[in-house]
Amino acid sequence: MDVVEEFGARVVPDVGCGTGSFLARLAALEQISLVGIDPAGASMEVARSKVSDDRVEWIVGTMLDLAGDVAWHGHFDPITMTANVAQVFLGEVKWHCTLRAIHTSLRPGGHLAFETRVPADRAWERWTKELTRQVVDVPEGGPVEDWVQVTSVNGSFVTFESPTVFLADGERIESTTTLRFKTEEDLRESLARTGFVDIEIRDLPYTPGRGWLVLANA
Repeated sequence: MDVVEEFGARVVPDVGCGTGSFLARLAALEQISLVGIDPAGASMEVARSKVSDDRVEWIVGTMLDLAGDVAWHGHFDPITMTANVAQVFLGEVKWHCTLRAIHTSLRPGGHLAFETRVPADRAWERWTKELTRQVVDVPEGGPVEDWVQVTSVNGSFVTFESPTVFLADGERIESTTTLRFKTEEDLRESLARTGFVDIEIRDLPYTPGRGWLVLANA
């Protein structure tokens, strides 16, 4: 949010907005319009329930869909990606295509801002059921249990399970995710290759030493 305010944002897309946690925070800022982009329609429905504001436009799709509309070209500053979003792109082709689509959609000199984990911190070693298990009460749903458990580490690729268990009736929803832990060199190279300049990699304020805040200009 500090970065969004720092750049005097007017229209901010959150790429991979998920269930809208970041957009809900941004909606508290005045005179800012928002765009939520995510390919998961179910997550978007949750996001809409959190952010009932007519300043938000919802797009079920990817950044490629947004960049495919010429009306959005050169329109935004900044564009954000929070949480795991930058790490879900496992191959270079999709990652580079997404970065180019973001570059196309930013105004000249506009900013891309995203977070990613520091590989040297080896966060996955703390992703065990014993360390991550939690039970929370969900309104009208009762207690819900979840945890994270790594199942494989293959170079920069980490796969983990994160089941959700509704304790009231025992329903269990399975989820398996693979993230790529990119090095600083990888990040700088991919951003430069897709047209970004003035690349800055800062310590992520809320997890110093564990995460990076990456900023780059179009």
